[in-house]
Amino acid sequence: MTQTSSPLRNRYEFLLLFDVENGNPNGDPDSGNAPRVDPEDGHGLVSDVALKRRVRNYVQAAGEQIFIQHGTNLNRPIFQAKQASGGGSKGKQDVDAARRWMCEHFYDVRTFGAVMSTGANAGQVRGPVQLTFARSLDPVFAIEASITRGAVAEDIKNAKTLDDFLNWEAQQDEDKLRTMGRKSLIPYGLFATKGFVSAHLAQGTGFSEADLKLLLEALLNMYEHDRSASKGLMSSRRLFVFRHVGTDSDPQQRARQAVLGCAPAHKLLDLGQVIEVRRKDEHKPARALSDYEVTVHLDRLPAGVELLDLDSWDEARYHDGWQSR
Repeated sequence: MTQTSSPLRNRYEFLLLFDVENGNPNGDPDSGNAPRVDPEDGHGLVSDVALKRRVRNYVQAAGEQIFIQHGTNLNRPIFQAKQASGGGSKGKQDVDAARRWMCEHFYDVRTFGAVMSTGANAGQVRGPVQLTFARSLDPVFAIEASITRGAVAEDIKNAKTLDDFLNWEAQQDEDKLRTMGRKSLIPYGLFATKGFVSAHLAQGTGFSEADLKLLLEALLNMYEHDRSASKGLMSSRRLFVFRHVGTDSDPQQRARQAVLGCAPAHKLLDLGQVIEVRRKDEHKPARALSDYEVTVHLDRLPAGVELLDLDSWDEARYHDGWQSR
C-alpha cells in the first residue's frame, strides 16, 4: 500500500485541463442524462464526484484498495474495520482505532475522506484532497442525435421454445424489428478542474508523498481506462501542480510556510494568472486542443511556490521538473 511513506509536508494545488470529443463527459440524471450545462452561460460542467470516481477506478486497477466500490454495501468494510481494530464498542478509542484502520487500508478514505458512521461507527475522515466541479472554458453546444438499433427486445407471450421466437420474428415486418433511441453529446469541450491538497489534513489521514504521486498519475491516465461509447474521446491534456516550499531562511519557519502555503489558491489556479488559455480564433467554435494556446507565466509565480507542468505521467519529471520564478 502506498501510505507506508511519511505524510506530506507541503501544501499543493493543481489545475487539470481535459477535453471531450463527440461525447457526454458527465450526464445529468435530472435532465435525461444530457450533458451537464450551466443554464445561465452555457458552459459545460463535470461534477467532482464523477472525477473522483475515475480516480478511484484507476487506483483500484493499480492495486490499491478503495472504500467506495460499485455495487457494494459500505457498512461491510466499516464492520470489517471495527473487527480488525479490535473494537466492538462505540467508545471514542474504538472509533478512532477503526478510523485509523480505514485510512491505512483504503486509498480513497485517506485521500478524499469519508463518512463512516452509517453502520458500525468508524467516525468521519476529512480528506486532504478536494476537487471542484470542472467547467468548460467556452460554452458548449449539446446535441441530441437519433440512433437506430437493428433489433428489438420484445417479450413474446407464451414463447416456450426457440422455434416460438424464430416464428415470431418471421411474421414481423422488417420495420417492426428496429428501435429508435437518442444519444446526447457535445462536439468538443475543453474543461478545467481545480484541486487542493492540505498537508495539515494529510497528517491526520496518513496521505503520503507516494499517495500524491499516484493521485497525479491517476489524474493524467484515468480516462485511458474509462472508455465507453457515451463518453466519446476523453483525454487528460495538461496537469499543472503547484508546490509550496517557503521562502524563510529559518528552517522551522520555512517548514511552517510549506505546510500552510505561500500564496492564496486563486492566485495560482485562476486562469489568466500563472496559466493562461486562449482560443486562437474567437470567430469559429473550437473542435480540438490545437484550437487553444496554453501559456505558462513563470514570472507571475509567487515566491515560495514551485510549478510542475505535466502532459503525461513521468516519475523523473516529478522529482526534477519543478520550476520557480
